[in-house]
Amino acid sequence: MLGPVIIDGESLTIDEIVAVARHGAEVKLAHSAIETIERSHQWVEEIVKRGEPVYGINTGFGIFAEKRIPAEDSTQLSRNLILSHAVGTGEPLDHEIVRAAILVRANTLAKGYSGVRLVVVETLLELLNKGVTPVVPEKGSLGSSGDLAPLSHLALVYTTDAKDDEAESGKAFFEGEILTGKEAMRRAGIERIILGAKEGLALNNGATFSAAIGALAVHDAEKLLQAGEVSLSMTLEAVMGCSGAFDERLHHARGHCGQTRVAKSVRALIDGSTLIDSYGRIQDAYSLRCAPQVQGIAWETLAFVRGITEKEINAATDNPLLFSIGEAVSGGNFHGEPIGMAMDFLGIALSEIASISERRVFRLTDGHLNADLPPMLVDRLSEIGLNSGLMMPQYTAASLVLENQTLASPDSVRSLPTSAEQEDHNANSMTAARHTREIVTNTAFVLAIEFYTAARALDLRLRQNPKLILGKGTQKAYRIIRENVVYQPGDAWWGPEIESVRDLIMSKLSEIAENVD
Repeated sequence: MLGPVIIDGESLTIDEIVAVARHGAEVKLAHSAIETIERSHQWVEEIVKRGEPVYGINTGFGIFAEKRIPAEDSTQLSRNLILSHAVGTGEPLDHEIVRAAILVRANTLAKGYSGVRLVVVETLLELLNKGVTPVVPEKGSLGSSGDLAPLSHLALVYTTDAKDDEAESGKAFFEGEILTGKEAMRRAGIERIILGAKEGLALNNGATFSAAIGALAVHDAEKLLQAGEVSLSMTLEAVMGCSGAFDERLHHARGHCGQTRVAKSVRALIDGSTLIDSYGRIQDAYSLRCAPQVQGIAWETLAFVRGITEKEINAATDNPLLFSIGEAVSGGNFHGEPIGMAMDFLGIALSEIASISERRVFRLTDGHLNADLPPMLVDRLSEIGLNSGLMMPQYTAASLVLENQTLASPDSVRSLPTSAEQEDHNANSMTAARHTREIVTNTAFVLAIEFYTAARALDLRLRQNPKLILGKGTQKAYRIIRENVVYQPGDAWWGPEIESVRDLIMSKLSEIAENVD
């Protein structure tokens, strides 16, 4: 049973986001956050009383920032902002993304710079704890001024006005059904909120969905990098590769900590293997020999991206921010450039992980390159032609790698102006995050194909010489795969079996690299 996640606006972690978004961990508000939220709301009330023009509290938005709004219209101003900005399109985002975004937004408001009432944050937590997940379209955000459209779709469900029109309450998933937001909230026993001054802007201003997708991608990327070291090691054994390229001295001589880490991991995984260095080859192809250099820089990139993401999920990202009584500072913390650029970097790194993995799959299936194994790893040479072996899994891996190469083209360098040039440089951060999430999915399947192919190659290798011994780490991986997917000599429906291996990557197979001695 997962313990509750306590949010205070300062210390939310990626692992906690995963616990809430994927595993339903309960969320509570820290006592310190309650105090800061209530204090900042008092500051908003003071500004409203004074009547001085402050952006988003008693003015219009974007190009209409110079238009004064009477205090009595502040509630309508917030409601209008949510209604008019909920114009996303496309398929609904996955539940885990929406839940992650709710948590990140609640944490942002808990910092106490946004001026919302305590009930606003408490309502967000009730959505999580009672299982109401708003339907949020995947497309329509520029990442500046944050993820306006997705956050507005989110807010439709739990906010309302005096009319309480069900047709304007959005949609939500609750207990396996898609309902109107109003009905989902009623069934869950959560009261919808009529927004006050600044609260509409506080709810939809900031790159929250970008950060939520990014946090999940960072978590999954770490698993993939760990798994990539295991699949590399299995392939190295299957083709009787050379150990010299993983020599500790070689990697210290260059000085990059990532490649040193990968080489150390491979040495541990193949420790005790009698297949390594047994073919008489002087050196291997780049996909094996240079794997520490390629996969190592991905680790260093991930460390950078993790740092940016951890800052972003604990950041105050709306506008203006309140720092004392009557002092509201207008700026650009909503701009998604940090998370957008970080996601582009991560997408490029993962695309290369998939690319080098596919090259190893190619070598395993090519009878001229796989050190005397049958072409396409058919069970017996007499069955070549009758059986295609693992010809098609390599096609699929190649297709996914090509798709990744397109998806990895940076999104953060692309911008179009909006709001009559007032917002003249946009981050495109949510598109970058969505594309990186697709790359994560594709890379997981490519690695699954390598695991599956390498396991079959090892089956054939061991049949050639049953006295051969696998490394202590690769032996564990091979056993896990064969415990879940039995060897089939003839052609079979490989697809479901590869999907089973993909599922193992995010749990058992990635853990081998993490825990190998």
